[in-house]
Parts: sequence; C-alpha cells; structure tokens
Amino acid sequence: MSQPPFQPPQQPSQSPQPSQPPQSPQNPYNPYGQPAPPQYPQQPPQQQPGYGPAPVPGHPTTHPMQPMHPGTPYQAPPFGQQPNTAGGNPVGAVLLGFLVSVVVSVIYTGVIFATYKDQSETMVHTLYIGHALLNGVAVGALAGLVGGRSDGARIGAAVIAPLGAFFGYTNAVPLVIADSQTPSVVWDMLENEPFFPAKAWWGSASDTTWISLLGLVVAAAAAWGLAYVAGNRGRRA
Repeated sequence: MSQPPFQPPQQPSQSPQPSQPPQSPQNPYNPYGQPAPPQYPQQPPQQQPGYGPAPVPGHPTTHPMQPMHPGTPYQAPPFGQQPNTAGGNPVGAVLLGFLVSVVVSVIYTGVIFATYKDQSETMVHTLYIGHALLNGVAVGALAGLVGGRSDGARIGAAVIAPLGAFFGYTNAVPLVIADSQTPSVVWDMLENEPFFPAKAWWGSASDTTWISLLGLVVAAAAAWGLAYVAGNRGRRA
C-alpha cells in the first residue's frame, strides 16, 4: 500500500495579535504625552432675538449697505444777520418814512405861513385834514414798499404820520406870531408858555376840537392802509 505524502506537522493555531494604534510623533510642546482634550462637535451659530445671527469667529461681520441720500447742506446766515420772512427792511422803512413825514410837514408849515392872512376857519381846517391825509399816504406807501409785509413797518408808519400832522401845524404857530407881531413875542411865549402851539392846535372847548383828533385818525389810517396794500403788492411781484 502506498503511503500518503509526508506532511509537516501542523503548529497549533495562535490567536492574531491585536493591532496597536499608530503612535503620533511626540509633540515638542507636550513632552510627557498627555492625552489631548476631547473634541466636541461644533454647534451652529444661534440666532439672537432682535439682533440677527450671531457673528461667526474668523468671519468679518457684514452689514447691508444703506442707500445714501445726499441732502442739501445747511448754510448758516452771515454773522449779525437774521433771516427776514417778511421780505423787507422795517428799520429802513421807518427811517425813510420819518424823513418823508418831515418834508411834507415842512411844506405844510410853509403853506400856512404864506397864506394865513387870507385863510378862513374852514380853509384852515381843510388844509389841516388834507395835510394829514397826504402825510399818511406818503409815509404809508414808502413804508410798504421798503418794509414789505413787516408789522413793524406798518406800526411805525401809523405812528409817524399823525406826529407829522401834529408838528406841521404847531411849527406854523410861532412863525405866524413872529410875522404878525415881533420875534421877541415868540421868545416870551416859549419862556412863559412853551405849550402854547399845542393848545392852539387843540383849540377851545367851544371850537371844533374834534377836527384836530380827526386829522390824527386820518393820518394813522392812511399810513396803515397804504403800508398794507403796498407791502402785499410788492411781495406778490
């Protein structure tokens, strides 16, 4: 009988050696091989209420671009000059109105001095009322053109015009006395009774005193009315 081929004796089976994990090279900053801290999964950024998403470390925070609207730069008025909403110069209107009132009053005084010998009482009253109206018209028109819609210019015109009517009459009284009598009488009158021209303008209780007051009212009303009309018309233009 033939024998089976020779086979070497089998070694008892050995269990496989467990594989060792690869060792990382020694960290020069960790010479003792301390274990690394545990790694946690990265949490997504949480949204804060009312403030948008939280910024991510390492990423620049961006904001949406806001549209830029170029506005007109504010220009301050020059030093010492305030904006005038009335469109006029009330101070200049009052000064010019005063000069015009003086000129008209001087003309009225000259007319009285030149014609007092031929004037009747009715003529005296008529000239006085006419002068008051003319003074108010001249002052009011100029105040409205220069002062515009300024209330100060209108009030100034309503004050200046009656004063012009008053002084236009009272300035004529000393001239009439000096011409009818002597200049020395005027000096004596001014020394003893300086308010005699005002009393002559006012008149007596039995005389037509209301005409003196009527002249003041006419001058003030004409000045205010012309200043109002001229100021509004010039503003529209």
